[in-house]
Amino acid sequence: MLDEFLWGHVSRISPEAPVPVVEIQRESFHVGGAGNVAANVRALGARVVLAGVAGRDGAGERLFEALARAGVECAIHVPETRPTTVKTRIVAHHQQVVRADRESSRDLTGRDEDAVIGAALDALPGCDAVIVSDYEKGVVTSRLVRTLVSRAGRSRIPLLVDPKVSHLRRYRGATLVTPNQHEAALGAGQRIETAADLRTAGSRLLDLLRCQALLITRGEHGMALFEAGRRPLEIPTAAREVFDVTGAGDTVIATLGLAVAAGARLPVAAALANHAAGVVVGKLGTATATADELLAAVAGR
Repeated sequence: MLDEFLWGHVSRISPEAPVPVVEIQRESFHVGGAGNVAANVRALGARVVLAGVAGRDGAGERLFEALARAGVECAIHVPETRPTTVKTRIVAHHQQVVRADRESSRDLTGRDEDAVIGAALDALPGCDAVIVSDYEKGVVTSRLVRTLVSRAGRSRIPLLVDPKVSHLRRYRGATLVTPNQHEAALGAGQRIETAADLRTAGSRLLDLLRCQALLITRGEHGMALFEAGRRPLEIPTAAREVFDVTGAGDTVIATLGLAVAAGARLPVAAALANHAAGVVVGKLGTATATADELLAAVAGR
């Protein structure tokens, strides 16, 4: 995805409707979606290969340019008619006023689906971990996930998923799934209001997904890690100041994936991801955390 930001200020209300008039002062473009996950992995110093789709359009050109600047190796398929997903955010006085999305979210089929699966499988033998970032835009199909879970499992490569609730059953057999608390409640079919509710929901999802672990992200309440056969671990938030939560989930899954690829145990990987998220929510717009910033956060600087 391409994240477009229009930055400005408000000094009056429109005479046409009760809405603010934003005087645009500048614009910026950033890699979004799975591309932001890849950019976060790269910012932390690892090699990363990005598979997915982008459009044959101006937004696609900007996206490829941004990925090249970020140092991300691309294995991206460009269908004939599918547009690049673009999220345009208008920000005034450090507050998001509105977001406009331009996209096609129909499921990939035929040769387009084959191309994405083929690109992912071609990259797999050289990887120490696989991250599936599901934005429910039609790219993360059932066949793609089944294929990756099977092939990664046979090769003993960890597979981590940033999920969508409507696709939960697709991720069965993954190493780690990272729903936020709202998604976890919907997936478990219950409300999460107490610590007991949280533990019950986590246990239910572990059974449903048949995965090794589950990390529920809880915003200002931190995270909760559930591993099969172990007691749940609650991790308090590491954020000091929150300016913008855009892309924080991407940073979490990227840091988790890289830590697991490097051999870290899941509690350590989750703690690092928590600190990395604390770094990016202190920045405006779609952002990444560098290795130096992460080290400083861990050290409390």
